[in-house]
Amino acid sequence: MVYRPRATLGRVLDDLGSTLLEVLAGEVQPSTEVGGVVIYDPLDPPVLTDNTLVLGVGLSAPEEVAEVLRTIGKAQGVGLVVRVPAELPPVVLQAAADTGVVLFGLTRGASWVQVSALLRSLLAVDDLGDGDGETLVGAGAGDLFALAGAVSALLDAPVTIEDLNSRVLAFSANQDRADDSRKETVLGRQVPERYTRELEQAGIFRQLYSSDRPVYVTLPDVPAVALPRVAIRVRAGDEMLGSMWAAVSGPLSAEREQAFVDSAKLVALHLLRHRAGADVERRLRAELVASLLEGGPNAAAAAARLGLEHGRSCVVALALRGVDDASNLEAQLQRINGAFALHLSAVHPRSAVALVGGVVYGVIPSSGHGPATDQRAVAIADEFLERIGDHSDVVVGIGRVVADTSELPRSRADADRTLRVLRAGRSTSRVARAEDVQTASLLLELGDLMAAERQQLTGPVARLAAYDTRHRAEMVETLRAWLDAFGDVARAAAVMHVHPNTFRYRLRRLSQIGGIDLDDAEARFAAMLELRLTS
Repeated sequence: MVYRPRATLGRVLDDLGSTLLEVLAGEVQPSTEVGGVVIYDPLDPPVLTDNTLVLGVGLSAPEEVAEVLRTIGKAQGVGLVVRVPAELPPVVLQAAADTGVVLFGLTRGASWVQVSALLRSLLAVDDLGDGDGETLVGAGAGDLFALAGAVSALLDAPVTIEDLNSRVLAFSANQDRADDSRKETVLGRQVPERYTRELEQAGIFRQLYSSDRPVYVTLPDVPAVALPRVAIRVRAGDEMLGSMWAAVSGPLSAEREQAFVDSAKLVALHLLRHRAGADVERRLRAELVASLLEGGPNAAAAAARLGLEHGRSCVVALALRGVDDASNLEAQLQRINGAFALHLSAVHPRSAVALVGGVVYGVIPSSGHGPATDQRAVAIADEFLERIGDHSDVVVGIGRVVADTSELPRSRADADRTLRVLRAGRSTSRVARAEDVQTASLLLELGDLMAAERQQLTGPVARLAAYDTRHRAEMVETLRAWLDAFGDVARAAAVMHVHPNTFRYRLRRLSQIGGIDLDDAEARFAAMLELRLTS
């Protein structure tokens, strides 16, 4: 069984915050455990225990909300959920501040039944796993399939449950009664594009997502769609989650239509549960990978849970360069994380991938020895970048291959240093190993050391730069061109677009101004290093 962390306020807010809940007052302590969920009835007040989260169904009067907050505070409860109000009166804000109880708001349009069942399922974390172990795209799908089967029995028709991109999340077992288009959809776990195009042109999706009632669909011009469809949107509050489709022989009766409507509400609840479960799995995996990469006493246990406790491995780090939009950055990193995890699962089933601190890390097992093992990681990264070719801003740093997972922090440090060089534009490559950019990495670290110690460059290049600023000259660029050309005056003069004699004159002047002996190898090296640190 996969270990699942206990429910906390932070986890509840992470799972439901974007869909059902928002913080109205108080400060959420993410590590505060939630011990239970109760519905508050003013006519029959429940017995409150430690760490209880209370659902204030029907609470609206400010004085009443404030009194319930004080009651919860005395019982050491953790929070109160009320329907989102137009405004928060001072008496409510003061009660929340005095008691330390967090006041949550339930999104308008969301069902108390949904949020109650969903919170209870989050608290019963073991119930988030499916007993049959069946999965679909990494998320447990057993009960969703059972629900599709139950709806199918109610309607006496094959049923599919789909997300907003027409991907099939679950389906009933009687698809042999459907037509060719449905069978193709189920086999591919995706509605083929030619059918979705027909539905879009007929305005079916617009009609579907704008109504709470089922939509009757016929496509007489598409021979493969021999049976009509009845579809209904699946919604939680204001958020669209997907749709449910039944292949029928004709319009539904009033009783079956109402059953279809009621079933859509249950499907919404199950989809929210699965998203919560998937979020738990994703966060847990990220925490395990982070523990593994950081080392320390928890690293061995993390490696065991990830199945990486034996053998050689290396760390691969992926990041974006040149992306300034913070809101878009997170979304892109999540897509890259998912795509890289899928890519690695095909070539290395025992690999682990997670988004940690704005970087996508992959731990890749290695069975070989020598340079070929490094090149294998490079080949994997190159192949991945080729497959996602539209993401030209993705760069990949590869750490050393280590003999044991306890040494993975060293490989991670290599990958991070390499990634920094690539993101800083110090290399034209998109994929690099630590040894490929070692010099550039050392220069960046030397710059960091100087900045930390507040040191300023005061050598020949600094004097030349000051002269250039005062006289609008090009002494620094002249020196750079000469050093880059290995002392070839003709070539350096061509780069600077001046006559060789003019270039020779500038060399003599910069030697005098900067106090540098260009015949001295040590002086040339110091000048080259200073130029690299200032570029």
